[in-house]
Amino acid sequence: MPLKLADLRRYAVARSLFPATTLTLAVRKLGFVQADPIRAPARAQDLILRLRVHGYRAGDLERRYPALPIEEDFFVNHGFVTSEVWALMHPREVTPRWRGGRLRHAEDLLAFVRERGRVHPRDVEERFARGKVVNAWGGSSTFTTDLLVDMHYRGWLRVVGRDAGIRVYAARDRLSSADDVTSMDSATREARIDALVDVVVQTYAPLSGLGLARLVRRLRYAVPQWQRELGRAIVRARDRLGHARVDGLDWYWPVGERPAFAEPAMQARLLAPFDPVVWDRDRFELFWRWAYRFEAYTPAAQRKLGYYALPLLWGDRVLGWANLSLFGGRLEPRFGYVAGRAPRDAAFRRGLDAELARMRAFLGVGDPNTARRPEAAGRDARSRSHQRSVGGRGREP
Repeated sequence: MPLKLADLRRYAVARSLFPATTLTLAVRKLGFVQADPIRAPARAQDLILRLRVHGYRAGDLERRYPALPIEEDFFVNHGFVTSEVWALMHPREVTPRWRGGRLRHAEDLLAFVRERGRVHPRDVEERFARGKVVNAWGGSSTFTTDLLVDMHYRGWLRVVGRDAGIRVYAARDRLSSADDVTSMDSATREARIDALVDVVVQTYAPLSGLGLARLVRRLRYAVPQWQRELGRAIVRARDRLGHARVDGLDWYWPVGERPAFAEPAMQARLLAPFDPVVWDRDRFELFWRWAYRFEAYTPAAQRKLGYYALPLLWGDRVLGWANLSLFGGRLEPRFGYVAGRAPRDAAFRRGLDAELARMRAFLGVGDPNTARRPEAAGRDARSRSHQRSVGGRGREP
């Protein structure tokens, strides 16, 4: 039978929300885990991993990172990839190349990092203070912090851990001349690019034709040296990936997977704004017939869903959203529903209670009797959902 949009929706949920496994295997199965510094009630990377890792607790990725075979780096966004994926992206050839003063500063800083073994940006600033600069986000950073970020992106440094959320760096061994992108033959180069495209598809499938092209184009951040070749990579991907035309759109997924036979678990789950199930906002609207928006940077008076609304998934349906706050060590959820109220069936209420219990365990907070029932929390949700939940910005990733 021909695929239907409902088949793709079930497939998207089932393949991304796979049975819980170890942290290393979860990152490998996901391909890429996007990071974000906001904690409301936890960082995006933790909210993504808690649904896919046995016994995961907020902060586990940061605590265990130094011992894991993963790297913090820029892929299609900032986040975490396996060491194998990192190797596909490097060495990066970034233009303009460093010359003159900035190159000398970078070399001096690298020598300092090698001497110390690992450094906190504070240590670097104390040694090389050179004032403030405008960073890549349009804000203000010290010159040394901006240079550390740049050196990390270019592969001179690696993040070896975090101290209260701040990156701690160590020097990275330079890659061998055999990895020089300027001398790489075309077949090797295309194989690397295609492997990176496969990671994109592994993370976000099923992808519409437009969604596939949009994400592959974002690999220009991962491999700026090959950005002119990404158009051809899209053509090759469309030829080799599993695909079908559904409701007038072409859809793509990893070869060998069978979308028609996917069946997600009948569970309630609260999804991070950057969860792979949610990330593609156009696909979200096609699948669930309403528009989800991330509103943390929207003025409070203009918010419709809330400061950090988490889409509420029930089986393969996203019924609404929740804003979660912590007050006095207790979890305070506020819900909004697309239909204006919570479903009445007992199975949903039990499922939501179970998800809130899992969220409390993940956050390390107790007293489940303080959580609001969905019926009470849902009353007048549309009129209240613009209110900002407690939870502030962390530091930049």
